[in-house]
Amino acid sequence: MQYPSENELISPCGMNCSICANYLAMKNQVRNKGVKMAYCKGCRPRNKNCSFLKKHCNKLSNNLVDFCFECEDFPCLRLIKLDEKYKSKYKMSLIENLILTKDEGIEEFLDSQKSKWKCSKCGNLISCHNGLCFICDLKEIRNRKKKYQWE
Repeated sequence: MQYPSENELISPCGMNCSICANYLAMKNQVRNKGVKMAYCKGCRPRNKNCSFLKKHCNKLSNNLVDFCFECEDFPCLRLIKLDEKYKSKYKMSLIENLILTKDEGIEEFLDSQKSKWKCSKCGNLISCHNGLCFICDLKEIRNRKKKYQWE
């Protein structure tokens, strides 16, 4: 299976789909290893642009912006609410991701993500949704009832 490029995995709302639990589950084929989780190839590769905001945003649904920071309403109320959820539950800020992407460029953003979300054991990416590596922590993921939650 061919996976999307790193750049394709940055959604308009600032979510880095390469650290999403469902993307990591797919990439690491965890169903074949006894873990029941949904698979996702990312917002842009699924042609969803942003699964959280697209259906509520005329500019995203009509492909008028690539990233929310290109909008004169940035950050809009929906993005602010989504950002609050991600900060409280998943230890990341979508708005900060977008500002870094805008100010420093996508390559700098991707480099910062690789450092921030790097597994201390194997060097692969961990999930922002639970803080676990889908290689090193597979047994813990398999045994968890709440697979999308930090402990």
